[in-house]
Amino acid sequence: QVQLVESGGGSVQAGGSLRLSCAASGYTYSNYCMGWFRQAPGKVREGVAAIATGGGSTYYADSVKGRFTISQDNAKNTLYLQMNSLKPEDTAMYYCVARRMGWAGCFAVYPADFGYWGQGTQVTVSS
Repeated sequence: QVQLVESGGGSVQAGGSLRLSCAASGYTYSNYCMGWFRQAPGKVREGVAAIATGGGSTYYADSVKGRFTISQDNAKNTLYLQMNSLKPEDTAMYYCVARRMGWAGCFAVYPADFGYWGQGTQVTVSS
């Protein structure tokens, strides 16, 4: 059974940093597309970043490019999201997601593309 467990959320002031972690278990970590979505109150879920665990290619939403970095530790089956220069508009529940790699590449755009979701970790950025 696939399990994704997020950690690392918290409260920071604008301009600060946080690192989210996602521990994956229950499947062969390689050859998956893993990523992060976020959802703020009253808003739709938004894709943040994604990484192909086999090849390492990455995707970032325009809103986080240059500030967030997605990475992985294959030996630990763990996904990370380093978030720098945080803004109040980054405040949201952040979800780790996973799906098998397909022919279309690895992007965090449509939530329905991902069959596996963690429970989420809250990030709050104050001004």
